[in-house]
Amino acid sequence: MFISYLLLGSNLNLPLEQLRRAKELLQKNSIHIIAQSKIYHTAAWGNTHQPDFLNMVMQVQSTLTPTDLLLTLKQIEKQMGRPDNYEHWGARIIDIDILYYQNKVIDLQNLHIPHPYLHQRRFTLVPLNDIAPDFIHPKLQQSNKQLLKNCSDTSIVTETNLKL
Repeated sequence: MFISYLLLGSNLNLPLEQLRRAKELLQKNSIHIIAQSKIYHTAAWGNTHQPDFLNMVMQVQSTLTPTDLLLTLKQIEKQMGRPDNYEHWGARIIDIDILYYQNKVIDLQNLHIPHPYLHQRRFTLVPLNDIAPDFIHPKLQQSNKQLLKNCSDTSIVTETNLKL
């Protein structure tokens, strides 16, 4: 079994319901949820002219290789209604990113682990610190806690009372 950290985000079609559905589909695809962060309300990053997001991080366990995990996540996104052609950093029903896979560094054409923007985004680091503050980024050799402390992103990430 392999441990991974996933970032889930939605800003369309009742985002909390989309996060709930994504969680159900992860479990139906033999991806076992070990821990999950709180749910956070965040402004859009990159393309800021769109609705705000709900974001969270999950620690999961599966037997899937990194590429098989990516394929499974893309199938879940498609099953939930995410189109094949979508605007980069645009509004979306669901987005599921692999942040970490074990402590591996993977650089393939369509898969980069750790996620290349992880250390630049408060909306990723804040929920990640809920469940893995001491996990060491295998490229940067800093803990998630250190990455958050040193993050230059000043966007507001607000904890919600929402539950899955």
